[in-house]
Amino acid sequence: MRIPPELIEEIVAHAREVAPEECCGVLTGLGTQATHVERAENEFAHRMRYRIAPDELFRLTQLAGSRGEDVIATYHSHPRSEAYPSQTDINEVSQWDESFHVICSLEDPANPVVRAFAIRRTHVDELELSDG
Repeated sequence: MRIPPELIEEIVAHAREVAPEECCGVLTGLGTQATHVERAENEFAHRMRYRIAPDELFRLTQLAGSRGEDVIATYHSHPRSEAYPSQTDINEVSQWDESFHVICSLEDPANPVVRAFAIRRTHVDELELSDG
């Protein structure tokens, strides 16, 4: 997955702004090339869970489409744990055939970690991130 450094910085900034709650949003672009970060409201407003409301996800999908792009991944933060999908994260997306997720960890606030994953049912594969 290709995510330019300025988009990584946007995700980290969003995570810091809403900590200690989890932030969430989507990455839009084409294929595996991210071109925009679109913030969403965490419907749960919780420290350990997130959900993008269906109408908000629809709006973001329409926005991406208006630019000739797709929603290529969701992102969220882990304010106190590593950048790896939790069992709750995996359970939430298990109904999708395949999805891409970016997780920003603020476990060490001075050194945020951003990683990307493909989740297929209950199987998690880390994706290599490049600068795009």
